[in-house]
Amino acid sequence: MELRQLQYALQIAAERNFSRAAEKLHVAQPSLSQQLSKLEKELGVMLFQRNTSSVELTHAGERFVEQAESILAAVELLRQEMSDISQLRTGRVLVGSMPITGAHLLPHVLPVFKQNYADIDISLLEDSSMNLEKLTAGGQTDLSLLSLPLEIPTLAYEVLGEERIDLAVPPDHPLASRKAEGIRTTLEELKDEPFIVLKEGQGFRKMTMELCREAGFEPKIVFQSNNMETIQSLVATGMGVTLVPHFIARAPRSEFVPVYLPLAEPVPSRTLVIAYRRGRYLSKAAEVFIETFKNTVASLAEA
Repeated sequence: MELRQLQYALQIAAERNFSRAAEKLHVAQPSLSQQLSKLEKELGVMLFQRNTSSVELTHAGERFVEQAESILAAVELLRQEMSDISQLRTGRVLVGSMPITGAHLLPHVLPVFKQNYADIDISLLEDSSMNLEKLTAGGQTDLSLLSLPLEIPTLAYEVLGEERIDLAVPPDHPLASRKAEGIRTTLEELKDEPFIVLKEGQGFRKMTMELCREAGFEPKIVFQSNNMETIQSLVATGMGVTLVPHFIARAPRSEFVPVYLPLAEPVPSRTLVIAYRRGRYLSKAAEVFIETFKNTVASLAEA
């Protein structure tokens, strides 16, 4: 039994078609069929039921695919570990990032990382927190920047740090004067305010809803957006209020800038984490990226 035969069988199982599988594998179809027949003969079982229109897995085939996936994953894990040993400071890390948080943190992290590890290639994939969890659990990213709680139990994580949640209000809002006065606002005081929030699928939207509900009210949502910059601009023009992660409270870029207020004790916060699939081998490149991210977030928090 050869590794390429396992790969061939898995591709046929995925495509349910010999021609498409051969095309994806870049081999001739007769060669693919020959290798599968050789494998079935060696195993003494038929893995696929062929007919004129499709290819279906037999019961033995289903068990074979399950085990073959585990074997090939273990082989890839071994290759990664050996590559790490031989190339300690080189490698590639695919990082998943929430667009909103990543846009504010990664510009601080990446220059530091590239200065120290110029030969390590970093690739970024932006998506919603919900989709990033699925991608990371499926091994399609090495690491992902997320916040707790995580919905998928097969994800492990390392804590980057705590980030407080601020309140953003229009400059002419009655609460805005509290910034100069040093008076903190409670969430309960916002029960009658119009809220502008992120759309479904974003982790911070869920946190906003839960914080309001814990304060005893359902937020009156008047606008929704996928973009936190848009939300802050709408707040600045008087359309409503919102909650904002502290690192995201932007520096003035235009006339549309809200007033940011710290909330009263207990100050709400979120826990930022770097998540990865539980049991996945973390390359040396991934480990030094996590360490750089932790140090950068700690420096920002202190500042």
